[in-house]
Amino acid sequence: MALHHAKPGEIVHLRPLGPALKDTATTAIIKSDHFEAMRLIVHAGAEIPSHQVSGNITLYCLEGAVELGLKDAAVQLSAGDWIYLDGGEAHSVKGLEDSALLLTIIFNN
Repeated sequence: MALHHAKPGEIVHLRPLGPALKDTATTAIIKSDHFEAMRLIVHAGAEIPSHQVSGNITLYCLEGAVELGLKDAAVQLSAGDWIYLDGGEAHSVKGLEDSALLLTIIFNN
């Protein structure tokens, strides 16, 4: 079954999932040649190892808390926090709590 991607003008609800968060997986919102957005789910104790993305990214913590490992330090994102990273910047993500983040990637094609 193909993933549903939002159409231009379609409203996507990103309100907190609350108790349903523990049973939710990462979902794509939109993907085009130049832009991608997804609701990234990182469960407590889970870790996305250090990696790089070719495009510039933003992470907005919708709920929960994560630790973002950067080249020189680690920072904590909690609900309401937003961060920008240049494309190619190595980073990891570790769930401190069950968490949902809005991840956007802007590709420089």
